[in-house]
Amino acid sequence: QVQLVESGGGLVQAGGSLRLSCTASGRTFSTYRMGWFRRAPGKEREFVAGVSWSVGNTYYTDSEKGRFTISRDNAKNTMYLQIESLKPEDTAVYYCAASGNSGRPVFTWEYQYWGQGTQVTVSS
Repeated sequence: QVQLVESGGGLVQAGGSLRLSCTASGRTFSTYRMGWFRRAPGKEREFVAGVSWSVGNTYYTDSEKGRFTISRDNAKNTMYLQIESLKPEDTAVYYCAASGNSGRPVFTWEYQYWGQGTQVTVSS
């Protein structure tokens, strides 16, 4: 089992920035892919960014590649999502997830472990 705990969400004004954290514990996950997803009100959960835990290769959904930066600190067992130039449409619950799949998993069904989510609200 892998336990994931997100933090760093909150209320932010449009144009601001935010850094979300996801701390992992439990089973060895050095070969896992880690990802950030979000679910906006009334919408499906969608992939935002992913990273290979071992080598740090990153990948993003095309629409958010410029404003979102995913990273990880192996020593702290923590993954981050830096969001710049926040927009009201970024308002969502943000989830971190872990996948035992190879490649670049982007679908929710490819991820076996999930955090509880952290709310990000962007005011205009």
